Amino acid sequence: MTAGSRGDVAPYTGLGAGLVRAGHHVTLATHALFEPLVAGSGTAFHPLPVDPRAELHSPRGRRLHDARTGAGKLVRLVAMARRAADELTASLVEASRTADVLLVGGALGPLGYAIAERLALPALGLHLQPLHPTGEFPAPVLGTRSLGTVGNRLSGQAVMTTVDLLFARSVRSLRRHGLAAARRSRGHRPPPVLHGYSELVVPRPRDWPHGLEVAGYWWPHDTGRLPRALEDFLAAGPRPVFVGLGSATVPDPERMSRDIVTALRAVGVRGVVQRGWAGLEAEGDDMLTVDEVPHAPLFPRMAAVVHHAGAGTTAAVLRAGVPSVPVPVQFDAAFWASRLTALGTAPAAVPLRRLTSGALAGALHRATSDASCRVRARTLADGLAAEDGTAPVLAALDRLTR
Repeated sequence: MTAGSRGDVAPYTGLGAGLVRAGHHVTLATHALFEPLVAGSGTAFHPLPVDPRAELHSPRGRRLHDARTGAGKLVRLVAMARRAADELTASLVEASRTADVLLVGGALGPLGYAIAERLALPALGLHLQPLHPTGEFPAPVLGTRSLGTVGNRLSGQAVMTTVDLLFARSVRSLRRHGLAAARRSRGHRPPPVLHGYSELVVPRPRDWPHGLEVAGYWWPHDTGRLPRALEDFLAAGPRPVFVGLGSATVPDPERMSRDIVTALRAVGVRGVVQRGWAGLEAEGDDMLTVDEVPHAPLFPRMAAVVHHAGAGTTAAVLRAGVPSVPVPVQFDAAFWASRLTALGTAPAAVPLRRLTSGALAGALHRATSDASCRVRARTLADGLAAEDGTAPVLAALDRLTR
């Protein structure tokens, strides 16, 4: 079970396909609009209510851009997500009643674990971000400035408490769905958690307790070939730059689109601009606007990738082995952008609130002309290709079911 944007869903389609190949029967429970992502994977689908795209484009969603800090955005998100959580609860309970094990995405943690506990089912956390407190870095949704060992840990604890409060009303409502509160034994332990990213990108914090492990990336299920128009554009000239903000929205799509096109032309590169949830557009013989396209076959053919630094897109860029320019918009994006710059696969981040055509052009020029960026990106991609993120999940399931 998972909820959120496309990046909160796509990795589980590939993981689900891997579990199916290993002999498990898998159902992905998430928002109905993402059902096409599981096509051909062998994974069953249980649709959940709430359209996250509509939520982000609603007045509530657009007010997220008014907040200037990570904490401010988190407060606004909690207010928006609490109502969505209430709508999801009944459908999640329905999906869980026939399960043997619940695999809980980080976005639904407290609610998923409560359902598992009340149905007396084993549960395994599958997180795409390092959500648990650590002294090594601050909570990813609150920014990247270190607060010191104690401050970093407190920031993580504060975020975990906030997420618990977000789901508190939904957890209390489980009784109405026929799930009485479970009595915990004295030796009760929280569910184990596996993280769907690589230690080559984010090493496991040394102060994490046993039961929190890093599995490696779960690559999305391959959803098909590139459109013919895109193939023709790629064949018609040198490698272009991909620009897309995925499931992120922006306050002024028209201005953003102009700045992107101006920056691409200033650097002298062609552009593939993904419309996405932001509604970006680019016109001209040197530009192509596309809708949803699979990242796996496209990104390796790019000169560089400009992206919103969501966990899923960041993973796709690293897998492709190409330089990138992260444009963090909100939540954990600044964290992933900082990892890309620290690893040397991105020359610099250009946060959305500071994005101008000049700033983007400068970062793009460095990304496409600095050979060291491409070498580091390729070396890291080779390391990721040798990992198998599904194997630790299979091993954990074996332990749980035994």
